[in-house]
Amino acid sequence: MNSSDIFILAIESSCDDTAAAILHNRKALSNIVATQQIHQVYGGVVPELASRAHQQNIVPLVHRALDVANIDKKQLSAIAFTRGPGLLGSLLVGTSFAKSLSMGLEIPLIEVNHMEAHILSHFLETEGSTVPVFPFLAMTISGGHTQIVLVRGYFEMEVLGETLDDAVGEAFDKSAKLLGLPYPGGPLIDVHAQQGDPDRFAFPIPKVGGLDFSFSGLKTSILYFLQRETAADPEFVEREKNDICASIQKTIVEILMRKLKKAVLETGIDRVALAGGVAANSGIRKALQKAESDWGWTAHIPPFEYCTDNAAMIGIAGYLKYLDGRFTDLGTPATARYTIGS
Repeated sequence: MNSSDIFILAIESSCDDTAAAILHNRKALSNIVATQQIHQVYGGVVPELASRAHQQNIVPLVHRALDVANIDKKQLSAIAFTRGPGLLGSLLVGTSFAKSLSMGLEIPLIEVNHMEAHILSHFLETEGSTVPVFPFLAMTISGGHTQIVLVRGYFEMEVLGETLDDAVGEAFDKSAKLLGLPYPGGPLIDVHAQQGDPDRFAFPIPKVGGLDFSFSGLKTSILYFLQRETAADPEFVEREKNDICASIQKTIVEILMRKLKKAVLETGIDRVALAGGVAANSGIRKALQKAESDWGWTAHIPPFEYCTDNAAMIGIAGYLKYLDGRFTDLGTPATARYTIGS
């Protein structure tokens, strides 16, 4: 089979979204995601419930991905799956299914690092997009990760800095919970922030050395601020919600951009790509666009559908590995911890 006829089935099940996609080379013919609503009741992801939902979703989801792509499973060249990092029970569902189907169809199996896939989503063929030129800096920002990564090649990546405690997505979600917003609250902070004054309230910028991040201190300062204000005025949060959200979002974006600017200055690389679920946040997207115009950076901002967990990003990583002959043994286990570059 030549390189113009490669079809990859991709499976993503690292957390609470079950996803399946079909890629024809770099182009996603389908990209189907089943979001698990049950976790909203508990205010966060319940691992056991997540793995059960994956078991229910995965077969119909793969069928749907094949139908939308209008191809038969016999046309598939390989199966790519998320090996890690993530919730082990969730990963086991996707890993086991991928292995079984690989054996049944007698086609290669390809393991994918979830965080590397977020970065490689920039190499999907999409209308009007340009792919990053190596080397470039990637900021991976999600519910579980906050990292600045030096990307020298498709599979040559080095983490330059990362969070020492909470990830940026956690900072958004936990702040939202303090404000009484439902889970997941991060996107709701963004909605309220767009209607508020970002300079109304001041929150501290954590002082962390190098290119590492910390968000636990910010979360604590927001907690104490809200406790103090609501003690004096019980209606404070409801009345000032838009301005509070705008001020929180401005602070978090400032933390991210300061570190990113430092990374650009230290490496001399001004090609920057966003990746991960928080890359959908309007504040960070606008800040990076402003950096592009003010400082001459080349900014790569992914389409919204490729920010949150999805299978198309697993597929593009699988396609690039397929071209390089990087196939996976059937004995390869899922792993909750799987670092970039390992």
